[in-house]
Amino acid sequence: MMLESYRKFFDEAAATAEKIRQRISAGSTILVAGHFDADGLAAAGVLAKALYREGARFHVSVLKQLDPETVDHLSNLTPETIILADIGSGYLELLGGLARSKEIFILDHHQTEGECVGRFTHLNPHLYNIDGGKEVSGAGVAYLVAKAMNRGNQDLAVLAVVGAVGDMQDKNEGRALRGFNSHIVEDGVEGGYLRVDADLLMYGRETRPIHKALSHTVNPFLPGLSGEEDNCLAMLSSLSIPVKDGDRWRAPVELTTEEKKMIMSAIVENIISKGLEGAVAMNLVGSVYTLLKEEKWTPTRDAREYAALLNACGRMGRPSVALAICMGERGSTLAEANQILSEHRRALAGYMSMIRERPGIIENLESVCIIHGEDFLDENMTGAVSSLISSSEVLATDKVVLVLAKTKSGDIKISARATERLVEKGLNLGLVLQQNAKKHGGFGGGHRAAAGAQIPRSKLREYVEDLNKNLLGTLR
Repeated sequence: MMLESYRKFFDEAAATAEKIRQRISAGSTILVAGHFDADGLAAAGVLAKALYREGARFHVSVLKQLDPETVDHLSNLTPETIILADIGSGYLELLGGLARSKEIFILDHHQTEGECVGRFTHLNPHLYNIDGGKEVSGAGVAYLVAKAMNRGNQDLAVLAVVGAVGDMQDKNEGRALRGFNSHIVEDGVEGGYLRVDADLLMYGRETRPIHKALSHTVNPFLPGLSGEEDNCLAMLSSLSIPVKDGDRWRAPVELTTEEKKMIMSAIVENIISKGLEGAVAMNLVGSVYTLLKEEKWTPTRDAREYAALLNACGRMGRPSVALAICMGERGSTLAEANQILSEHRRALAGYMSMIRERPGIIENLESVCIIHGEDFLDENMTGAVSSLISSSEVLATDKVVLVLAKTKSGDIKISARATERLVEKGLNLGLVLQQNAKKHGGFGGGHRAAAGAQIPRSKLREYVEDLNKNLLGTLR
């Protein structure tokens, strides 16, 4: 039986879809502005495909964040209707001026802050007591609206699943999508667009040689193996697991049950030898989401691989490639995305090695562990690095992890992650970062376990010390 909160959310999605249809009928030009991570790009892709099928006049833009400068830029653009996808709910007051001159739709799943003023339509699961950090992603919210616009958009459920796993909403038992996401998965399965299996979650399970797939696996991050192709090949050799069938490289999907058990045992031993908890390896086993309409042996056939492609393109400053993939382009565009992904993975592996090996980068306070990346870390990579540290337990800490980088303007960008244990004790990281950033002349927000902020560099020390004090009560 569907929860009443879900029904109300469905109804509001249908009302939002009707308003967008009215804008299309009125001949309004629509701007879809999505966040630049995998979920935001998937959300923008869902909306773009839905609008295209309706014959709408629209443009798509990608945003790294919402700040006064970005809002001013949006206000000067021609489109009179703007749909913010996977961004906006934490900046309602900032968007007030924009809503006086344009029709604004916010389709988001982050925690809300402030009140809507002006020509706003705000669709967010938190307004219906649905946890947007765990139960439905930005792409999922976009999908509900697209499906309400036209039942034929049910095929877009796969992009919503891609967005959800890209947003790491599969941190559940068996690495499965739960809550509201499960209804979207059902849509994909029912329509014949999606299949769900249990297997090893190696990156490239259908497309890459076993040793390459293992080395490209960064969630969880496997010290000594992630980004280390030679080490992975040596481990497989020591286990007498053949990596070739004749002259052809074997893919992970071809591994036998016994071979998978051997690999898992070896990974656990490797992790323990690095001084970490072997249980981290269990994150390598779980639900696999296969996109059945995609060609076999291609990266867009696996939802997590698809999400990794989108995320890499966004983080590496090539969001247009990601959007083209979402709209259905393959061939040379897919090859380009794969190349961008390789560059992204090399950069991540380099950052992780640097963090573990260089003295002075890690600062420990009572309640926060700070990664000082101001001098070397690309501001677009803070989220990816903080997620890797959180999922891999590289630092073996139960503190809130803060990853810092310097922005082009000279401010400090902060990406923060908290453990589930801290969230269960009552920590709301998005709210804490938001309040502290506002106090120190910045802005921020996010989810209970994952959030971000940007503050003036001159306020960094004060910000960190205040945040440390504010978090002490939760940690005790």
